[in-house]
Amino acid sequence: MVTMQSEMRPSGAGAERPAPAGSDSHPQDAPSLTPVTVGVEEEYLLVDPVSRELSTEAGAVVKEAAAELGDRVTTELTAYQIEVRTRPHQTLAGLADDVRSLRASVTRAAARLGLRIISSGSPVLGQQMPPPITSGPRYARSVSTFRALDDEQSVCACHVHVGVPDLTAALDISNHLRLWLPTLTALSANSPFWQARDTGYASWRTVTWWRWPIAGPPPFFESRSHFEDLVDSLITTGSIMDRGGLYWDIRPSHHVPTVEVRVADAASTVNDTVLLAGAVKGLALRALQATSEGRPAPRPQQEMLRAASWRAARDGLAGKGVDLTTGHLVPAISQVRRLLAEVEGALPLNEASYVRAQGSHLMTGGNGADRQRAAYARRSSLNDVVDCLISASEHTNG
Repeated sequence: MVTMQSEMRPSGAGAERPAPAGSDSHPQDAPSLTPVTVGVEEEYLLVDPVSRELSTEAGAVVKEAAAELGDRVTTELTAYQIEVRTRPHQTLAGLADDVRSLRASVTRAAARLGLRIISSGSPVLGQQMPPPITSGPRYARSVSTFRALDDEQSVCACHVHVGVPDLTAALDISNHLRLWLPTLTALSANSPFWQARDTGYASWRTVTWWRWPIAGPPPFFESRSHFEDLVDSLITTGSIMDRGGLYWDIRPSHHVPTVEVRVADAASTVNDTVLLAGAVKGLALRALQATSEGRPAPRPQQEMLRAASWRAARDGLAGKGVDLTTGHLVPAISQVRRLLAEVEGALPLNEASYVRAQGSHLMTGGNGADRQRAAYARRSSLNDVVDCLISASEHTNG
């Protein structure tokens, strides 16, 4: 695995940022768990700052940004979307700097073309249907294979990659993290609006994404051969085009040595992205520790796991979630507290402090969906929601 280290600058007023960890850390500051690398892929939507509607100029913005970012910026399925990729990092500090740098570069590129970016799981205002699909053989094959399924996929996610030594480790992490997928959905929900209306869901992207043949919570994998045989069957039946079409909420990456957690909406702020990455990193460390100690992964029923994920997508942090250990409804906030307590002990002390502070801020100030709705409630204006997202997405100084 490639690893990188990055020092953080002093925090701005009122901003809590992950302190640097690594060679300058004291040994007692970190638990005795195997270090892992972490990176993210973020997807943005391109908007016109005057009309606030989606712009189809993603290809032009990507070309502009690529002069600085190279292949770390690319197009996505629709002409509205842009994707960026961080490098892998050993610390949340390095990751945070990388995310800020990428957002700043894409923001500058979009501004030179008179456009802005928003990091949201779904568009706020209406859009052309079917959406304009980015040119290229893979996207053309997708349209040919999946047809109208592509019509509602102008949605954006935040994918967290955790470096692993091999496929077996990736599957172990996947098995252990399945239990936490609904809580990660509630924590990261940021897509309440679709086609200029409130859907009633905190994460409408989750519901939209589940329409793919192979999507949602992954199965429990009994072995490496179980995974390989299943994937071969899915390809043989045409349910997926190739391994890149495994759209489970967790999957072994098909092109880099990582396990990829794909459950989250695109996060409106840098801090939201880094909080998510910190939570996933901590859960992955816990999973590796459990595996090394021979402790089995929990095995919630697939039907209950999907039901709990649906409930989390609908209610986010505002309602109740399904406790998969009891089958009862409990406050979603209590599930987030449990998740944060789980990961804090796995992270270095400075990163645990950051995750605790940002998690507390999220529980009091709301997730992305709550903040979008709050922006709308002030004047019943969807334009205000877009403006709020522009400000949050492009702010990279704190």
